[in-house]
Amino acid sequence: MKSKKSTSFYMRIIHRYLGFFLIGIMTVYALSGIVLIFRETDAFKVEKQIEKQLKPGLEVSELGRSLRIRDLKITKTENNILHFNSGTYNNSTGVAKYTSKVLPFVLDKMTHLHKATTNSSIYWLNIFFGLSLLFFAISSFWMFLPKTKTFKKGMYFTLGGIVLTLILIFI
Repeated sequence: MKSKKSTSFYMRIIHRYLGFFLIGIMTVYALSGIVLIFRETDAFKVEKQIEKQLKPGLEVSELGRSLRIRDLKITKTENNILHFNSGTYNNSTGVAKYTSKVLPFVLDKMTHLHKATTNSSIYWLNIFFGLSLLFFAISSFWMFLPKTKTFKKGMYFTLGGIVLTLILIFI
């Protein structure tokens, strides 16, 4: 006679192997999430010298959009060269030379993966990963039998985590 395996049995197996499979991407999301917390600072960023050929005679607002510099302000103008806080723009030739602070290549790729939208060709990966994390959260309730001390103690931690989450959402 064949014995029927419990839901708990299958949840534990899927939880285990999905966890092993996703360890790499979970590490990427954890690290890129930490880096994104500091996105408004220069933490983790390196300076990069950039030279771009733009149209000559751009207005300040057009120059800021072309260089992707918000609130670009010209500090001085001399000999048809506009100076701004991180570089220069030659109004007659259209050459812009400036310094930009960017994340190193690997961190930049990781944060772009973390922030992928439907415009990205890999947005489906974010959906799969999000659903996997949801599965991890739910399947953890099948790790221990409900009558055990560990499960009951886990329910207190669950309640504490839910309360903390609600506090963080509403403050």
